[in-house]
Amino acid sequence: MSEVGRFAGRHVLAELHGIDPGLLDDAPRLGELLRAAVTEAGATVVDVVAKRFAPQGATVIALLAESHASVHTYPEHGSLFADVFTCGERADPEYAVRLLAKSLDAASVHLSVLHRGER
Repeated sequence: MSEVGRFAGRHVLAELHGIDPGLLDDAPRLGELLRAAVTEAGATVVDVVAKRFAPQGATVIALLAESHASVHTYPEHGSLFADVFTCGERADPEYAVRLLAKSLDAASVHLSVLHRGER
C-alpha cells in the first residue's frame, strides 16, 4: 500500500507555557507561525483559519493534506494548547510542535505522542 493510503499516523498533544501574551492574542501571526512550522516539518498546508476572541485569546486551525494542526491560546496564562495529527511517514508532527514552540520562544513544552492506526 502506498504511503498516502496507509492507515497510520502520529497525534501530538502539547501544552506550551511562558509565551508573550501579546503574541498569543495575535491570530494572524499565530497562523503564519503554525503554517511555517508544519510546512518545515514536511506537511502540506491546504488552508489556515485564524480567529481572535474577545476579550482575549485565539484559535488557529491548519487543514493539512496529511490531516490537521491547531492551537488555542490563553494569553492570561502565557500558554497554549497545540494539537497536530499527521497520517503517513512524510510529515513529523512532533517536530512541528517543537518548531512552533521555538518560534514562540516558549519557556516550557509538555507533549504526548499517540501512535494511531497500523504500525
